[in-house]
Amino acid sequence: MPAKYIFVTGGVVSSLGKGLAAASIGCLLESRGMKVNIMKFDPYLNVDPGTMSPFQHGEVFVTDDGAETDLDLGHYERFTHAKLSRDNNWTTGRLYEQIIAKERRGDYLGKTVQVIPHVTNEIKSAMKKVAQDVDIAIVEIGGTVGDIESLPFMEAIRQMRQELGREHTLFVHVTLVPFIAAAQELKTKPTQHSVKELLSIGIQPDILLCRTDRFLAKDIKSKIALFCNVADEAVITAKDVASVYEVPLVFANEGVDTLVLKYLHMEAKDRDLSKWEDIVHRVYNPKDTVTIGIVGKYVEYEDSYKSLKEALVHGALAHNLKVQINWIEAEGLESANGDKSYEAQLEGYDGILVPGGFGKRGIEGMLLAIRYAREKKVPYFGICLGMQTACIEFARNVVGLEEANSSEFDPATPHRVIYKLRELRGVEELGGTMRLGAWPCKIEPGTLAHTIYGKLEISERHRHRYEFNREYEEPMVAAGLRISGSTPDGTYVEMVELPDHPHFIGCQFHPEFKSKPLEPHPLFSTFVGAAYRHGLKRRAEKETEAVELFHRPEKVARR
Repeated sequence: MPAKYIFVTGGVVSSLGKGLAAASIGCLLESRGMKVNIMKFDPYLNVDPGTMSPFQHGEVFVTDDGAETDLDLGHYERFTHAKLSRDNNWTTGRLYEQIIAKERRGDYLGKTVQVIPHVTNEIKSAMKKVAQDVDIAIVEIGGTVGDIESLPFMEAIRQMRQELGREHTLFVHVTLVPFIAAAQELKTKPTQHSVKELLSIGIQPDILLCRTDRFLAKDIKSKIALFCNVADEAVITAKDVASVYEVPLVFANEGVDTLVLKYLHMEAKDRDLSKWEDIVHRVYNPKDTVTIGIVGKYVEYEDSYKSLKEALVHGALAHNLKVQINWIEAEGLESANGDKSYEAQLEGYDGILVPGGFGKRGIEGMLLAIRYAREKKVPYFGICLGMQTACIEFARNVVGLEEANSSEFDPATPHRVIYKLRELRGVEELGGTMRLGAWPCKIEPGTLAHTIYGKLEISERHRHRYEFNREYEEPMVAAGLRISGSTPDGTYVEMVELPDHPHFIGCQFHPEFKSKPLEPHPLFSTFVGAAYRHGLKRRAEKETEAVELFHRPEKVARR
């Protein structure tokens, strides 16, 4: 039987949570035994988000096949079991690139190439490709209704309804019902105007997901239904929640999945959300808190580290803990280096994490944080750039190579402990120099990495240009660094650790991309566990000191 389609659009304003809505609908349908796939169309002209600033676009999510995609694909993978690839994220730029290549080859036989039918046909064929071998394909259209950029995508999904019929297509529109404090009432007009805009391009929504901060009363729902030409039951309260993992449960309570199956004329088993209910219960009822300091360079915009933040939440949930994340601007540590006041900024954290990033800015601050974690025995986790900076710090302060650096930050360094991939490959184009996607890693027996994973070969996703220089392996290993993971052919170092430290590990890959709330990544759950134990020990020592100070102040003063 051919797949059916759910098209998710958004109106009024951006950032209403279309990605989470699409992921949550997928989650509910999976809980009823359906096989789903989810894709996103982004209307911007960039070919992919790989060369876009994290401040502009947030995190770049990487799939197994090495595609640099929108961060919404992270939501899709965390909420469902869909196997995503570059076919699951298309931009206007990539579509046009493909169309122009075809035109140059002569594939259009001299015809005039136009938005309709040529662009819309490419969009439809991209949708049909991800709909193979699944029951339902969920298609999210980026941007808001009325944007010039998204019109070809809207036209394509309108044509899909014409071609496949109502029983095989469903339009879900995410919209805003704001509460106006001055008037003390909810306003439905933004939703009405948004639906009117959709109708003007030939699309009648079937279900409205109304983003609001409170439950919608029956009369409000009836009013929206009347003016927007939908059934009362199809007006859904998409209420704000404290945890994104509650969204599937909110949708379930509103009967979204039942409605979807009814409109698509599909039979399915009863939903089973017991595992999600357990996760949400743990989110709201943690036994304790663990505090992690993230020393990064894009910390002003938290969406730059979306998957990282979620992976830490998953790691904490595995121990029934709440994670408190403090974002530390690396450059701020550098400016506090002279009088060592940077140490005060790093005190009190149960664990320190340095995430990925590109460029020289903030590197010296990261090195200070790593040295602090290494010397004070604070659990440390370095990801990508965090592993590279850990190697530089070790080379400088333990091995004694004072000017050790990465050729990314100092091309003239006499000790390029980290060096360019392009120096090995001779590739110069900015987008073609990375090691991207899933690569195998062989783990050394008896290491912390081996204990964490419980196996000797793993596969993880990469996104970086620079590598550990194995010319420096001998002196660094002799000084106490342990190389615990490498590619099977031994070319690239994948993991390093310090055996004489409670928990100090760095990896060249990005484990956060494979972490899910129901399947926390072992590197994150182990790190959070080590951080929590460190925090308990630190608090116990402080309490002992306080008791001693009370009973024998002269002894503490001498100490």
